[in-house]
Amino acid sequence: MNTPQDTSIADVLIVGAGPAGLAFAIALAQAGIASSVLEQAPLASLVDPPEDGRDIALTHRARRILEGLGLWQALPADEIAPLRCAQVSDGASPWVLPFDAQSDGHEALGWLVPNHRIRAACHALASALPQVRLQGDARAVAFGRDADSAWVDTVGPEGAATTRHRARLVVAADSRFSAVRRLAGIGARMLDFGRTAIVCRMGHEQDHAGVAHECFRYGNTLAMLPMAGRQSSAVLTVRSNEAPGWLALTDDEFAQRLAEQFGHRLGTMHTNGQRHAYPLVATYAHRFADPRFALVGDAAVGMHPVTAHGYNFGLYGIERLAATLKAARQAGRDLGDAGLLQRWADEHRRTTLPIYLGTNAIVRLFTDDRAPARAARTAVLRLASGIAPLKSAITRQLTGRPAAAR
Repeated sequence: MNTPQDTSIADVLIVGAGPAGLAFAIALAQAGIASSVLEQAPLASLVDPPEDGRDIALTHRARRILEGLGLWQALPADEIAPLRCAQVSDGASPWVLPFDAQSDGHEALGWLVPNHRIRAACHALASALPQVRLQGDARAVAFGRDADSAWVDTVGPEGAATTRHRARLVVAADSRFSAVRRLAGIGARMLDFGRTAIVCRMGHEQDHAGVAHECFRYGNTLAMLPMAGRQSSAVLTVRSNEAPGWLALTDDEFAQRLAEQFGHRLGTMHTNGQRHAYPLVATYAHRFADPRFALVGDAAVGMHPVTAHGYNFGLYGIERLAATLKAARQAGRDLGDAGLLQRWADEHRRTTLPIYLGTNAIVRLFTDDRAPARAARTAVLRLASGIAPLKSAITRQLTGRPAAAR
């Protein structure tokens, strides 16, 4: 490796220019804190990111955070779809667990937004802020720290010199398989579900009425999430060895099989986009913070998508960490102080760990097709649907909102 060329020290160095890293940079700018953001990909790829099949279900709290950052207002209004109701079903069981926003005094359980629109909005806003410096083609290869700062070494395209970037605080936001987390010596518990999610935007004959469906079938899981117009985001989760067969189908064959899987409840279907496949692996970092180092977004918590908390958890952590650093700056404290970061990390762990563990337990139970598990699945749905306070508590936890005032 070449001898690193040292750069000037920054307040905060963020590694990863995805929607978590850029949202954090925007939150810091609003707090009066400058940041540098390093991205492995070329910056040009962030300007107009391609559609990737992923659609993000945003909670009430997440929407408030995005509004405060100015990002919600930048999203295309005609691509924001309210989730008015949700229904959870299990195999051939007649029991359905319904969640209705209006019965709890709210307009929607949440809102569905295409992931690439969030990414584009984050880049547009962050790149316009003088407090945010973006650098692409910067792959992290080393991490270190001393009493006064932390640093990340990056390399660019082949043959480029190694550059050292210093900051009071380094924040990793570079995916659930974070390279910087590993370079910092922080491990993560990982749960490989042996499943692959095949996602595709589907057009359909009947109106979805804003109802989201989570169908735990025997052998696979199908989620149909309502989007703007007569189309839905289909998320088909299958055993990973079965995914190539689904991907090899023609568009017409895929649409027909998906309609059959869904019992033709939305009539005839057709694909409105490309199919994408994502292996499902949940991750949870052993620590969210060390001296002069913190983890946000999927680098801290990478969720199974069934409870739709992935990006929401990222926004929750970003909101609280930015507030913590703002208070520290106003009090004249060091932004990389270990005690300061640990208090934030403890709070974020209390927010995320119960739902992380609960989500994984739900996935294990509802993807187990053995007879005892099938009986337990039916019992869980009967219990949850029959106890109104329990269902209301689950709804509030999953949507990130308080109960409506009466």
